[in-house]
Amino acid sequence: MTTDAIDLHPDALLSEASERAGGLHDLGEGPYLDGLNRLVDSLENEARLTPIGRVIGRERILGHTVSRLQYVDDRKRFPEIAAQKIEKPVFIVGLPRTGTTILHDILAQDPATRAPMTWEVMFPSPPPETATFETDPRIERCAATFPDVFDAIPGFKAMHPMGAQLTQECVSMMGETMCTPLFHNQFRVPTYQDWVDDEADLSHVYAFHRKQLQHLQSRHAGERWILKTGAHMWGLAHLLETYPDARIVFTHRDPVESMTSYASLTTLVRTMGSDDVDRKEIAADWTRRLQKVVNRTLRVRSAREYPEARFLDVLFKDFVEDPFAVVREIYDVFEMPMTDVAEERLRGFIEDNPKGKHGVHAYTPEEYGVVPEQVHASFAEYIERFDLLG
Repeated sequence: MTTDAIDLHPDALLSEASERAGGLHDLGEGPYLDGLNRLVDSLENEARLTPIGRVIGRERILGHTVSRLQYVDDRKRFPEIAAQKIEKPVFIVGLPRTGTTILHDILAQDPATRAPMTWEVMFPSPPPETATFETDPRIERCAATFPDVFDAIPGFKAMHPMGAQLTQECVSMMGETMCTPLFHNQFRVPTYQDWVDDEADLSHVYAFHRKQLQHLQSRHAGERWILKTGAHMWGLAHLLETYPDARIVFTHRDPVESMTSYASLTTLVRTMGSDDVDRKEIAADWTRRLQKVVNRTLRVRSAREYPEARFLDVLFKDFVEDPFAVVREIYDVFEMPMTDVAEERLRGFIEDNPKGKHGVHAYTPEEYGVVPEQVHASFAEYIERFDLLG
């Protein structure tokens, strides 16, 4: 099939996904097809895709659909998956570019921790096993996909390190529900993202997320899950309903820095699939959306008590100044024991991964049309609550 004839019709995608999944058809419970249809419509009418962009979009959808088919089928074949308990999971949540990725990677170094690895999120079936967790052939299969990304968008690694055996965030796992902000980061799909922001029933996202964690831990468990994504701000209420004993780390940063950095990242990512990428439009669009979702998050946290959950707010500037002090505080507040071995590994990872290890991510607000005074005004409630300019 030539790139100018890439078929994004939902029926064609479902047929191809079924074939790749060995003839599986059952997508399980939840409005998967609604999200799929909306995403495809936005890709066709709004994303300004190049022929290569159509290939990327098609493969993105197929990957998530195949994984969903396999999750559902494995749950039938291995009934012990459904018996898995998810207790006191730790979630790292915050605006984009607030240190969540490196914090996630640091915490994942503790041998007692279970964090989703990129390779198992990309290829979840069959459930990963402890005996082969470091040697599974899916690791090499996953790693082989990264050179293409780094070649297509030089500089990406400096913004967001990637690797088969690095942690993966929940926003990617949410792709298996076809309801995730991930797609509007990678492609220009504003109408689809409007639906995610304001209309989608996110309870289905968290019901499936729990099934994914059960699946991944069924043959390779840890003492605790360490998970992360800013996308949990969209569904915090549903997260707390699904995991009432969650431990939540909220990371905070001056929104001007966060919005500019995220606009820079999104601009770079979208150039993989489009020759028509407007960096100022991206900054304005995401600033508006993230301001709304931050206020939603503050309302959820203030609306009522969550007696079984625990929260910890972390300032980005404090994390940059002393990463291990922040890590130690997380362990203390959430009453997680830190062994000598864990401390050595955590400190070692911090020392081996200084800021700028993979290059410098340089940007200015002016490049993206970000006006600091306007951003500070729109995020005033958030800035005041966490004293982000103090």
